[in-house]
Amino acid sequence: MFNFSANHLFLLSRTEYRSCAVFLMQDRDTQRVYRLYDFTKALLIPPDMAHCIAGKVNSAARLYLVIESVRPDTKHPRCSNTHARVDGAGGSFIE
Repeated sequence: MFNFSANHLFLLSRTEYRSCAVFLMQDRDTQRVYRLYDFTKALLIPPDMAHCIAGKVNSAARLYLVIESVRPDTKHPRCSNTHARVDGAGGSFIE
């Protein structure tokens, strides 16, 4: 086993199975999607905010990213579908 950690992850979906809960989470910086396993089935991750996830990679017959801790990502506090404009324009109307 070895450690993993990721920041700026947003929840895409949560599916509960008999033995675990599986979270699909996307890193908004790299656009990668991770499948994370919670064998305690106790984690509730809000979908509208960024998270920092830490855990272990279980490298038995199949790789599992097993969640050990979840905390809000204070550097990326909210999900935003709106991209910032390159020219810095915020969309304010000036008369």
